[in-house]
Amino acid sequence: MILFPAIDLKDGQCVRLQKGDIQSATVFNTDPAAQAEAFERQGFEWLHLVDLNGAFAGRPVNGAAVEAILKRVSIPVQLGGGIRDLDTIATWLDKGVRRVILGTVAARNPGLVREAAKLHPGRIVVGIDARDGQVAVEGWGETSKLSARELALSFADAGIAAIIYTDIDRDGMLQGINIDATLALAASVPIPIIASGGLGSMADIRRLAQPDCARLEGVVAGRALYDGRIDSAVALSIFAKTRVPT
Repeated sequence: MILFPAIDLKDGQCVRLQKGDIQSATVFNTDPAAQAEAFERQGFEWLHLVDLNGAFAGRPVNGAAVEAILKRVSIPVQLGGGIRDLDTIATWLDKGVRRVILGTVAARNPGLVREAAKLHPGRIVVGIDARDGQVAVEGWGETSKLSARELALSFADAGIAAIIYTDIDRDGMLQGINIDATLALAASVPIPIIASGGLGSMADIRRLAQPDCARLEGVVAGRALYDGRIDSAVALSIFAKTRVPT
């Protein structure tokens, strides 16, 4: 189980939203690169970055902040938000992003995702953001008629590295991960699933360390880390014990 600390970027700052509402942004750090460096010092093995402005604009907006982070840390970074064509995918991978997260384009143009996965094996992640089980796109501003399960199954043989499943109604609300829906999705596809949306306490960390969650690759942590509701050292220690020796 990997604990992915989230850095959501809005107007060059590190923020957190509630239920994906960009108007509800709370600024936690005006220097995202310093925040990334702090996470690395705490022992995190990955960073999860989202260009919030880019998700709404349909193109990268916080590129300078992302590049500053890449220069400051040595741990791998996965990035999403406004990445909707092959050139942008290649550009970010060339700049040092380890994995690119494709959200809106996965629902709008699945063929592009398949092509990207062939061109960049192991480096393409699909972000499935759902509201009441239905896929939301365009920075969560629109809800489609496609279910999260249907979208996930459509990529079962595409060779993508992982799926990040976010329950939008829990995102930033500290109410706990939607374990039932996340595990149901994980059981339906042969793709590693990363849980996201709602992680709020050490009780959630302990729940995710239970055997039935072993099929998950990890979980994204946001507001609970910034608020101090999750002790990063203890959480990382708990998750380290879930590792299967190779």
